[in-house]
Amino acid sequence: MKKFGNIEVAWVLDEIAALLEIKGEDIFKIRAYQRAARAIENLDVDITDLFRQKKLNGISGVGKNIAAKLEELLSTGRLIYLEKLRGEIPPGLVEMMNVPGVGPKMARTFYEKLGISSLKELEDAARGKKIRSLPGMGSKTELNILRGIEMLKSGGRGRITLGLAWTVADSLLNFLRSLPWVVDAETAGSTRRMKEAIGDIDIVVGTEEPEKVAEVFIKHPQVKEVLAHGSTKISVLLKFGVQVDLRLVRPDEFWTALHHFTGSKEHNVRLRERAHKIGIKINEYGLFKTDSDERIPVSGEEDIYTALGLAYIPPELREDRGEVFAAEEGRLPHVIGYDDMKGDLHLHSNWSDGVNSIEQIVEQAKKMGYEYIAITDHSRSLGIARGLSTERLTEQQEVINALQKEEAIHILTGVEADILANGDMDYPDEILAEKDVVIGSIHSGFRQDKEKITERIISAIKNEHVDIIAHPTGRLIGRRDPYEVDMDRIFEMAAKYNTVLEINSSPDRLDLNDLYVRQAKEMGIKIAINTDAHEVIRMNEIRYGIGTARRGWLEEEDVINTWDYDKLRRFLKNR
Repeated sequence: MKKFGNIEVAWVLDEIAALLEIKGEDIFKIRAYQRAARAIENLDVDITDLFRQKKLNGISGVGKNIAAKLEELLSTGRLIYLEKLRGEIPPGLVEMMNVPGVGPKMARTFYEKLGISSLKELEDAARGKKIRSLPGMGSKTELNILRGIEMLKSGGRGRITLGLAWTVADSLLNFLRSLPWVVDAETAGSTRRMKEAIGDIDIVVGTEEPEKVAEVFIKHPQVKEVLAHGSTKISVLLKFGVQVDLRLVRPDEFWTALHHFTGSKEHNVRLRERAHKIGIKINEYGLFKTDSDERIPVSGEEDIYTALGLAYIPPELREDRGEVFAAEEGRLPHVIGYDDMKGDLHLHSNWSDGVNSIEQIVEQAKKMGYEYIAITDHSRSLGIARGLSTERLTEQQEVINALQKEEAIHILTGVEADILANGDMDYPDEILAEKDVVIGSIHSGFRQDKEKITERIISAIKNEHVDIIAHPTGRLIGRRDPYEVDMDRIFEMAAKYNTVLEINSSPDRLDLNDLYVRQAKEMGIKIAINTDAHEVIRMNEIRYGIGTARRGWLEEEDVINTWDYDKLRRFLKNR
């Protein structure tokens, strides 16, 4: 008979909750199973002991009906109710939930609205652009689904976007931190350094009982294959093709291990060279005095840098790009923080190809603590994105002005105006002059030669009404190369005309990239970190743009939407 520990029992209850949600059952019933799962997951005693003592009813959050099912599961090793639920739901719906981002609610929507009951049908619907017709979903949803399906079909082992890496890492961290034997757990590697494309996901766990953590980890429902199982390192392949390396270390080794496995290798080598010069040895096991092997206490990464006589270097800067020398000389930038954004200046509503209303965008912005946002729907030539005619643009401005009277948050009127093939903007100057924020961007003619593309962008930079150039290189990571453009000339002109360049925070773009961001900073060019969100959930992707900004050494003074509203408006007016 199969044996169940606390975590395994919690997974059974979570599966029941997911299947009930696919069926569209009562939300309170679903939440009862989810609550019970969390209660059992966090028990400080073994559930089998409570079962033997007939105390399952005494678990807070577990009612009579669920307790009876737990008795059946623990006494027989099976649960007829779960088996019945599995039989009532097309297997393809459950398989869909292996696609990153597809949960029970979304799977049910696909089934009920489009009759989709298999991965193949889901792929066909996404390629046929049918998903975007569903409430709350857009073209970005389709793209993410297709990427996820490709990973499932290929078995993965390729590089993934930063967004997917953090989605996986956050989920696994929440799970690991719930285990009673885990003292500390953090993401390491290139994910923590916020690189734009990720190979394997690295996680470091501090624990006194690595065997127990390993035993539960390899049984996680998303684990497809165990690639390696040692005493300090577990490597697994998840069902959608991502490899995860779990490092298990003693709690007193956690911070030096986290630092070591965060990397980069080049940064670590530079630190070891400095440590050697001052009589210190540093590795994943700790910090030691070379002459006596005496351990130097470390209770955080800051202690490592302090022991080496350096200012703390954030993970995003650890690429051996001069950060160690800057720390030695007290020249490290005070890079922007993940809570420093005051607003988002590139957002799309359902007036063009966005999913949500302006009111819904405002509500999300308030939840995020923003002072302001800009509504920047597509311009008239982009018919595929339902670009706004001049009449609809005027109508939208009137709607925003009326909404502004009811809201404390500042709603800037704006537009993402296409830079046409001849370099003209998609609206005449008198229309652009009416807007609080004008974004210029290229959405067509990607195959023009380098000189032509460059001149198009420079033409927009020179236009006094264009405030920001969006996604300046046009790339889609892993899907579309940057178009041919002379970025040195773009930077030169942006600096001359005081035009802002964008870091597009979509993990599919991250455009400008970190190297260009650093170059822009050195030339005094201001940056806007925007999401280009077409769905309100995508507004949270701002974290990836911030990560790119930090990798480019940006400080608050470099990023216009870290400024308060009055300072931003003065800049836009006087630039």
